[in-house]
Amino acid sequence: MITAAMREAVRALPKVELHCHIEGTMRASTVAALANRNGIALPATDPNDLYTYENLTGFLEVFWLVQSVLCEPDDWEQLAYESLVDGADHGLAHREAFFTPARHLAAGQDLGTIIAALDRGLSRAERETAATCTLILDFDRAYGPTAAVEQAEALLELRRTARPGTARVVGVGMDSTELGIDPATFKPAYAIAARAGLRRTAHQGENSPASAIATAVDVLGCERIDHGISIFGDPELVARFVDARIPLTVCPNANVRINPDVCASLAEHVFPRMRATGLLATLNTDDPGLTDLDLTQEYANVAAAYDYSWDDLVAIAHDGVESSWLDADNRRALARRITAAAGDLRPEGS
Repeated sequence: MITAAMREAVRALPKVELHCHIEGTMRASTVAALANRNGIALPATDPNDLYTYENLTGFLEVFWLVQSVLCEPDDWEQLAYESLVDGADHGLAHREAFFTPARHLAAGQDLGTIIAALDRGLSRAERETAATCTLILDFDRAYGPTAAVEQAEALLELRRTARPGTARVVGVGMDSTELGIDPATFKPAYAIAARAGLRRTAHQGENSPASAIATAVDVLGCERIDHGISIFGDPELVARFVDARIPLTVCPNANVRINPDVCASLAEHVFPRMRATGLLATLNTDDPGLTDLDLTQEYANVAAAYDYSWDDLVAIAHDGVESSWLDADNRRALARRITAAAGDLRPEGS
């Protein structure tokens, strides 16, 4: 357990989040409201009963349910606004948020319209809070590499024509199930993104071996890896990541809550081993709305589980800045902000 003073200090500490799906931040009450507005039947009458699942497969079904209520531009705008406001309430200073449009594009929605709506919501939240947010277009592996190429090309065309909000999209990623999918098949989409100067990441190593993590870096050109918890299956790969400071965006609490078949408790999670080994392992919520999490809980739970000190938590916050895709000036400014706040907020006796 941690003290109330420590928890409050953790809440106020400026933090960066690099692994958070914007759809996965949706409030249950908003799911119900949007479903009602769009004439979508839900499997539960009480919004609090919507987010129930037993494993990753069940979680993905809930995630797809949440995605299904995003039918109109106003829905995306509301989601984005609430997402950043809720994060800022827990010390979020900067987030690089995933959005996964494949299902919506297949249903006839327009990528430019989605991005513009997300931008409107985030811009409104940024004006009201001290937080900022950029976007990462995540390819849904379930739709295959051809759809990923189409999305990459569409994004580049939107950027070429300076469509509203497209400057906020700074990179591409890849999510959904990892089982039985060779990440190398997505090389064409990643090559398109690389030629356009977009940053690259991929969900890998949650339900796939260390070799898949290596493929994401060596074949897809990924600059960081989301999850990466299987990396210790290859000691040479671990050494490479340590030496090159390749970031891992880790979500310990979400892994336990979403995928107990892989990690049944925080005590079993590799996060402390990652950091003790020298890996640049950052701390993130993944899908906080769907997992009853927030950044305060994420840091506090990890501190309690691994007996981390205040200085340990501040170091994790700084590693988030280092791992971000902010430019050098903004990274320095945010690092100074964290250092100043850490001194002011230090709990007595820590």
